[in-house]
Amino acid sequence: MGTLNRHKLEEISAALSDLAFPSGQPLRVVGTERLPPGSPVEETGGTLQENAAIKLESYARRALRLPPEEKPLWVLADDSGLVVEALAGAPGAHSARYAGPNATDEDNNRKLLQALKGIEPGRRGAKFVCVMACVDLAEASRKSSPWACQGVESCRLFIAQGECQGEILTEEQGQGGFGYDPLFFIPHLGKTMAQLSQKEKNEVSHRGRALKALRGYLREGMEV
Repeated sequence: MGTLNRHKLEEISAALSDLAFPSGQPLRVVGTERLPPGSPVEETGGTLQENAAIKLESYARRALRLPPEEKPLWVLADDSGLVVEALAGAPGAHSARYAGPNATDEDNNRKLLQALKGIEPGRRGAKFVCVMACVDLAEASRKSSPWACQGVESCRLFIAQGECQGEILTEEQGQGGFGYDPLFFIPHLGKTMAQLSQKEKNEVSHRGRALKALRGYLREGMEV
């Protein structure tokens, strides 16, 4: 998994923990710390899908440099964002850097609350969106130029997207999750994302819904 975010890694590992190869060996999800060193990824895309593809290309190139016995079967990258109706879709693709390049979760949440100051309940609708991009590294390694056309046409990237509808509260609630989770309220559950258990979150979250689509793709590859 192309991420340095341990929270994302934990969520993805939990969601895929029951997948296993015919031999009985379980699928193991590891982070970018297992890859050869590389330059930080510059998320220059204007959309979540573009950023997911940019990150996937960077991490896949690094994975291709590993010895054969250490190469992962797949490389996965995601980009997630919060889309707020009253803010014309912001922060969107810039969610992680909403309050600046080195912003913390607290910084981003503080800026979001300030941006929505004076906006009444009922007009604070929002959605979390997650785009996941995955590539079969064995296929990529057979390509003479695996990332021509940004990799989309040449390597048959698998793209999955998930969304979760909710609204933004006026103050944080809950101690779990990360990012905007304490402010993102899910009406039909009566809880914020930060008040959900990991199991509940994987069932309803944007990332959990994208992972449901990804599971089928991975399961098919594991059976080959």
